[in-house]
Amino acid sequence: MSLEIGVSASRTRTITEDDILNFARASGDTNPIHVDAEYAAGTRFGKRLAHGMLTGSLVSAILGNDLPGHGTVYLGQDFKFKAPVFIGDTITASVELVKFREDKRIATFRTTCTNQDGVLVLEGEAVVIAP
Repeated sequence: MSLEIGVSASRTRTITEDDILNFARASGDTNPIHVDAEYAAGTRFGKRLAHGMLTGSLVSAILGNDLPGHGTVYLGQDFKFKAPVFIGDTITASVELVKFREDKRIATFRTTCTNQDGVLVLEGEAVVIAP
């Protein structure tokens, strides 16, 4: 695959209660801000939040399946969580190639997630070995 600077890909997903509960079970992160409506109602957010890493996993899905695609290996990822994600939010995750070292197939991507209102909820950078 030829990777050109500026190439991009995105995926969109609506976050469901099942997504949050399944992520809590798989990760072991059962923080009540994610899984307990009564607890979450008493927080500054007023309701349950999706796990930040659940939102981040949408980026992983793009990198592993779409761009660069199957065979991609993560080397690193940084995320800055900019706004909360709630049940029912529709999140669009996007990656854009910003640097590529052809000899080692090391690709650096700008990563973002926005909600249905266009609010940036996550930004960061991923470094991968491209297939």
